[in-house]
Amino acid sequence: MERLGVDAVSDDAMDSFLEKFQSQPYRGGFHEDQWEEEFEKIPLFMKKAPSEIDPKENPDLACLQSIIFDDERSAEEQAKTYKDEGNDYFKEKDYKKAVISYTEGLKKKCADPDLNVVLYTNRAAAQYYLGNFRSALHDVMTARKLKPCHLKAIVRGALCHLELKNFAEAVSWCDEGLQIDAKEKKLVDTRAKADKLKRTEQRDIRKAKLKEKKEQNQNETLIQAVKARNIRLISEAAGEDEDSASEGLGELFLDGLISENPYGARMSLDDQGRLSWPVLFLYPEYGQSDFISAFHEDSRFIDHLMVMFGEMPSWDLEQKYCPDNLELYFEDEERAELHQVPPESTLLHTLQHPRYSVKALTPAFLVCVGSSPFCKNYLRGRKVHQIK
Repeated sequence: MERLGVDAVSDDAMDSFLEKFQSQPYRGGFHEDQWEEEFEKIPLFMKKAPSEIDPKENPDLACLQSIIFDDERSAEEQAKTYKDEGNDYFKEKDYKKAVISYTEGLKKKCADPDLNVVLYTNRAAAQYYLGNFRSALHDVMTARKLKPCHLKAIVRGALCHLELKNFAEAVSWCDEGLQIDAKEKKLVDTRAKADKLKRTEQRDIRKAKLKEKKEQNQNETLIQAVKARNIRLISEAAGEDEDSASEGLGELFLDGLISENPYGARMSLDDQGRLSWPVLFLYPEYGQSDFISAFHEDSRFIDHLMVMFGEMPSWDLEQKYCPDNLELYFEDEERAELHQVPPESTLLHTLQHPRYSVKALTPAFLVCVGSSPFCKNYLRGRKVHQIK
């Protein structure tokens, strides 16, 4: 009889509770037109958590977060929580947040070496996919200090070395990993690729050395050819005469020949042992210039002038730059004097003049119309020597 009494009281209470909703509707339920959005606010059913949790907008989620990251829990528990969070971010390919989570886990400095190895290795993987290969390599090296045979760290390290073009190191890491697991596919594939690239790199280095040696021999031949002709050279950068010092001459040649002429030409020696020079003609009256990439030392100036001025240049509005009207000069900068060059002279004859200096391995000459007012004015007050 007592049991029946209890049940009756319970039924009465339920009836009273249900009757209340007939007069007072339930508040707090989902709205029919927004139920999906409201459902998404419940932590258990969230498809994706917000990046920043506001306790006012998501009190339930903020409460769960405080429980998960409770500082009163052990360092190992907190580190594991951050590791799991990092793994979730990693699966979503949000590698920056994954790095942050793994870093927070490492900051807990837990005493579990295996957990720390995983945190370092996982952070290395996230850094790798961000393209931070050196940071990733540093992490796997730290992981291996804690656990030298950790295969995932070895695989990641080999991949980092490959991306950093440290091919020999990549092969070495692969070999260490294959001693642990000879069938690890990533290591087998990475080793094959790294070994191929290493051989290619070594081949390219050998070819570069042979090329360098060949160019060095060619330069030495050019040096001897210039010395034999008693041609003075001057360094444009230093502004110092190099004709007297054999060692300095060689250095000047190497500096000048390694870097190409600004116009893309270089001095050369033909099969008969004759030199060709890049030569610059300057026309001060109009601020114009002509460049001959290979002026043979036995060629005469008049031969080139006949070709260059076979047709009137567009800037010669007065049509006065005819080969027969032109005068050539070179400047002695040291004495601030000019030397007039006969058009019938060869380049070699002029370069061997005791007052001529070749600057930056590119002979240069001034060209004027001899009878023009400009030329007379340009020469006024300057000492001019005639070359025979």
